[in-house]
Amino acid sequence: MVSLRFPGRSGRSRTERDAATGGPASRRRRARALRAAGAAAVVLGLLAWWLAPGGGATPGGTVTFATGVPTGVYARYGTLLKERLARELPRVDLRLQSSQGSVQNIDRVASGKAAFTIAAADAVATYRAKRGPGADRLRACARLYDDYMQLIVPAGSTVRSAKDLKGLSVGVGQERSGVNLIAGRLLRAAGLDIEHDVHAVRAGIDHMPELMEDGELDAFFWSGGLPTTAVERLAARSDIQLVQLGDLVPALHAQQPETRYYRAAVMPPDAYPSVQRGESVKTVAIANLLVTTDRTDAALTEGITRSVIGSRDQIGREVHAAQKVDLRTAIYTDPLPLHEGARRYYRSEKP
Repeated sequence: MVSLRFPGRSGRSRTERDAATGGPASRRRRARALRAAGAAAVVLGLLAWWLAPGGGATPGGTVTFATGVPTGVYARYGTLLKERLARELPRVDLRLQSSQGSVQNIDRVASGKAAFTIAAADAVATYRAKRGPGADRLRACARLYDDYMQLIVPAGSTVRSAKDLKGLSVGVGQERSGVNLIAGRLLRAAGLDIEHDVHAVRAGIDHMPELMEDGELDAFFWSGGLPTTAVERLAARSDIQLVQLGDLVPALHAQQPETRYYRAAVMPPDAYPSVQRGESVKTVAIANLLVTTDRTDAALTEGITRSVIGSRDQIGREVHAAQKVDLRTAIYTDPLPLHEGARRYYRSEKP
């Protein structure tokens, strides 16, 4: 075959001149090569972003975390998590915000006054059922541990069931707490009205033990992880008893859809050894969720979820309830869907 040549001054073909001088054809080839390299870099960058822990730049900024009353498990959990995040997410300034409990916590997160919180599943379900502002934006990061409903009375009390509380002074938690929510339902299951059949004292766990010691309370309800520090301290100072609540489970479940989140449970004998003296106590339990909204940055949510799951043993040494946090069950966050950042974390942990 004869090749055609169109000699110029140098006697070389146009292709040869382009290759030598950087002419149009050569420039087009370089442009195509650069575009291909750029596309490959973008693909590799996206892949690294997807696979890397945190999915991109390390999150930072001020983040508000609503906890609970000062002597409750939520508050202690929040304090220990703050210490953990200071090492794992040093650019995040976690600000702890005390509250009355689950009901107020959900209000704060849904309204944007807090970014994260811990709340009981029944309080979340109730807020969604009432279509509270921002309810459709609520998301979960993890199922944490169960709260156990505790009914405490002085030693020697004649109260053997919630049905025996009629006419007595009963601590039922603060107005916007999860304790108050479930106490009302338990009393209803016992055939009592919280407003008319008992003298309801709306105080938190930071005050109810002292009120009992002063003789101002005949009993009080508490919903918390086991053991709750305030109850332990009360038991060290005074003789108290735990009253079973297991007989109320059927009537509790019959009340409304939201009560399906309560389950029959048993407080093990070593929850409060000096009080239980080797005996278990039948009661009601409810799961706690780590809650945020779909407004929260995915990388931040992924990082916090990772810290919460990874801190189980460390936090569990001081907050025994945290020992129940488990990667295998953390994804079961009914009634809330998982936040995309949390979902990303769980995908990264698959074998």
